[in-house]
Amino acid sequence: MNKKLFSKYPLSNEIKRALSFLHYTSPTSIQQMVIPLLLHKEKQDLVAQSQTGSGKTAAYGIPLCEKIDWDENKVHSLILTPTRELADQVKEDLTAIGRFKRLHIKAIYGKQSYEKQKLSLKQKTHVVVGTPGRVLDHLQKGTLDVSKLQYVVIDEADELFNKGFFEQVEAIFQQLPKERTHLLFSATFPEEVEALIENIMDHPVYLKNEEIMDTPAIQHMAVQVTQPLSDLILNVLHKEGADNALIFCETQRDVDHLFQKMKATTPSLGKLHGGMRQEERLQVMNQFKSGQIRYLLSTNLAARGIDVHNLALVIHASFPQSIEHYIHRTGRTGRNGAVGKSILLVTTDDQEALTEFEQELGFTFLFQDIPHVSTQQKKHFYRDKTVTHATEEKKKINEGIMKLYLNGGKQKKIRAGDLVGTITSIPNVDANDIGIITVEQNASFVEILNDKGSHVLEHLRKSTVKGKQLKVHQAKK
Repeated sequence: MNKKLFSKYPLSNEIKRALSFLHYTSPTSIQQMVIPLLLHKEKQDLVAQSQTGSGKTAAYGIPLCEKIDWDENKVHSLILTPTRELADQVKEDLTAIGRFKRLHIKAIYGKQSYEKQKLSLKQKTHVVVGTPGRVLDHLQKGTLDVSKLQYVVIDEADELFNKGFFEQVEAIFQQLPKERTHLLFSATFPEEVEALIENIMDHPVYLKNEEIMDTPAIQHMAVQVTQPLSDLILNVLHKEGADNALIFCETQRDVDHLFQKMKATTPSLGKLHGGMRQEERLQVMNQFKSGQIRYLLSTNLAARGIDVHNLALVIHASFPQSIEHYIHRTGRTGRNGAVGKSILLVTTDDQEALTEFEQELGFTFLFQDIPHVSTQQKKHFYRDKTVTHATEEKKKINEGIMKLYLNGGKQKKIRAGDLVGTITSIPNVDANDIGIITVEQNASFVEILNDKGSHVLEHLRKSTVKGKQLKVHQAKK
């Protein structure tokens, strides 16, 4: 498939500007298949099969952000994801793509304050990304207005089934407008997903990405388990010299057990599983993405849709229960053109399963020897390693942005247009310097772009908005 530049697509200047900031130049194969269809005026249900790491989120995110009218206050698109972490990441991705259109993307899921979500959804909301349980809760209680809904995206459909969400998904569809367009994305298609497609979709277009160039470049290795697991993992990390690694375990108990065994000898070690509080999970994931945590022990929670810049190594401390689990775990490395490595730890009890994996995957795992490393050598390894903070492309789009707080909102009859008018009257400031605006009942928040935050803040402190003098300061993060 010939490469086409994003700059040649019929996209608005705001979207093209965001893609340029994100260094998105040429679309992946799945993006080349999906984006033109979704940009077309005629809506049609779509089913896309593509492996993890191939750019599915941007494939639907770019055209959906393009189609949204900023002036519309009702939800345009609903995106269902199997995990809270993936919901947050999709929200982050779409916020970056829609940054210069000032699109409002909200993530809703359990273990968060329902009341705060309810208040947030009362504000301008263009896209809602969420897990099925909490989305259904808001729909049933009437706190999520989908009267103008255009698109429903089912992301990681096979994992939604694996997690037992399909009854909730079907209940969600009963609450939605009949006139809507469905987009379903999945790496694999078990029978249950096929049944869902047949039940809810109207003659969908089927797309399948089979281009090798867009699949992650990964070395698939194996190691025989002949020493305690915690020691073996440390020896693997030492031998590979990995700057960072994602280490998968099957259960929460396995994660906790290994963490206790390894934390004293492994600086910059973190853990992630569903038994942790949501705030802890988000904090750990953000620390891992930024490089503050270099080695992360996790259940399969981190195996779907999580994008860690330049992840060097995936270690399977527990043998995956299925081919799909192996594929999705491994897909966290070797992304965006980088070469990654996957190391499967194999016990004598895993030999039969390994043979089945090799037959289904179509290749043979190459076994490697892992020498024992002394405690002193390990100390030198960790001491000499410098923590490199990952420079994710999405962060670059946030450079030069200052978020301002104003102590006036709807109660003082202030609207987004009033804020735009006041700010654009400031010398050397125009609409291109204004990002997302949120007007709440008693407060407003405005993002100022292009390093003009301090300049705007200084002038707003001397100005009035709709004849009212407001207190203005930099918003807390």
